[in-house]
Amino acid sequence: MKKNITLLFLFIVVVGFSQDWKYNFEEAKELAKQQDKNIILIFSGSDWCAPCIKLEKNIWESEVFQKESAENWILVKANFPRKKANQLSEEQSNHNRNLAEKYNIEGSFPLVVLLDNTGKVLGKMGFKNVPPEEYIKMIHALEKK
Repeated sequence: MKKNITLLFLFIVVVGFSQDWKYNFEEAKELAKQQDKNIILIFSGSDWCAPCIKLEKNIWESEVFQKESAENWILVKANFPRKKANQLSEEQSNHNRNLAEKYNIEGSFPLVVLLDNTGKVLGKMGFKNVPPEEYIKMIHALEKK
């Protein structure tokens, strides 16, 4: 019984702190306008890009980032997996390619693009091997430029 209660508690904590990643940029912009928030658009190669995987584990999955992002940003992920098992739908792949043509012309991975709620770029940055608190400060610094 104790084991079941512990598992239930862990599930609630994980669900409670999980990010609400969006995959449709237009929907994310509408939500950002409604909530008066900026957008963080992540270009990631989730199954082949080592810095992308580190960013996911060290920053995006951290409790401190999850709390900060829930309060301040709308999160959008544009993923570009290579393995067949992880392939996206054709519609999602096209959507992500269109986002890359507009916001990631350089083809950088990972690329974090901070946008206002109209889609105007406020700043860009890549992987930094820093604690989540420092990464959050760097994102906020882009908002002030």
